[in-house]
Amino acid sequence: MSFTADPAFEAASVFAADWPLCQVRLQDDGRFPWLILLPRVPGAVELEDLTPDQRALLSEEIVRAGALVRELGALRDAPVDKLNVAALGNVTAQLHVHVVGRRRDDPLWPDPVWGRPGAVPCTTETRDAALTHVASF
Repeated sequence: MSFTADPAFEAASVFAADWPLCQVRLQDDGRFPWLILLPRVPGAVELEDLTPDQRALLSEEIVRAGALVRELGALRDAPVDKLNVAALGNVTAQLHVHVVGRRRDDPLWPDPVWGRPGAVPCTTETRDAALTHVASF
């Protein structure tokens, strides 16, 4: 069985990079600098589906994604106040981790971003700048 991203990710995000464990995707929501990490482990639904070494690598890639999300916020002249990191999987079971940059003045603060209406697609300029930055990170 080979790795493929769930169609829900294909519909709402853009491929950005392949890191050692995860496929990195940019969420298409211009309100937030937001990355999704998809461990390229076929059939993985829960953290327990990863080996101990894979779990350790995922943790390191989450930290790396957090630093990158902070940089993406700075590129937008919107410094990140808080990182939201979560592996929910209630809607899409495939194991994935959201890393979202939040600001105290963002439209949903202090509520969570997941499952909330009002997504604003990224502008072409914002998306392209973010993808270029992710690729060079």
